[in-house]
Amino acid sequence: MDNSESDTDVPLRGVHTYALRAGRMTEAQKRDYEIHSARWCLPFQESIINFADVFENTNPVTIEIGFGMGRATAAIAQANPDKNYLGIEVHRAGVGRLLGEIEKRGLTNLRIVEHDAIEVLHTMVPDRSVAAFHVFFPDPWPKKRHHKRRLMQRPRTDLLAAKLEKDGYIYMATDWEPYAEEAYIELSSTEGLASMFEGYAPRQEWRPETRFEEKGLEAHHAIRELMFRSVRRDEADERP
Repeated sequence: MDNSESDTDVPLRGVHTYALRAGRMTEAQKRDYEIHSARWCLPFQESIINFADVFENTNPVTIEIGFGMGRATAAIAQANPDKNYLGIEVHRAGVGRLLGEIEKRGLTNLRIVEHDAIEVLHTMVPDRSVAAFHVFFPDPWPKKRHHKRRLMQRPRTDLLAAKLEKDGYIYMATDWEPYAEEAYIELSSTEGLASMFEGYAPRQEWRPETRFEEKGLEAHHAIRELMFRSVRRDEADERP
């Protein structure tokens, strides 16, 4: 699949998977953003980037879409110095917070793009270049009229699949059962993807708990995890 826009992209192009919410940045977040964004943030551009140039190595790249305040993002990057991480987020407070974590932890394997993730994937990320996508507790858009904003639905999942390298994976966690059910169906129907488990995935112990997860557990919501890997066409019939 090339980077051109297909006919199936049209209905959802221009429909954002996020809502920009008014929120104040703390003084620390403002300071970290002003001081460190030039070093660790990649400006949005309408051309393909080269990950080897960005990270100055050829280590595998994981993209996290919507990292929130970045607590889990920083912890995972610190625990895996042999892997590169690109976090995409539209909320500046979270970007500022993660920039502070990058500096505090001395991370060199993490970069940030402050922009709409779908546009970033369409214009900046090469096909078959991503080892993994992490999507932790995305906005479930619970109202039916907003379901079109959900990230994990086709043709957006087709775009994610096109960016995965061989044996790359998509890992989603959510505390919203209806969204988990829909996402499983949408990912299962996406060409080039196959579930890594029979149904939902077991809890991945290496994933740190997020703030949204804490809120979900406090509300007695079940946490659902989905893991799908990239497969060749001849492997598609072997899906569990």
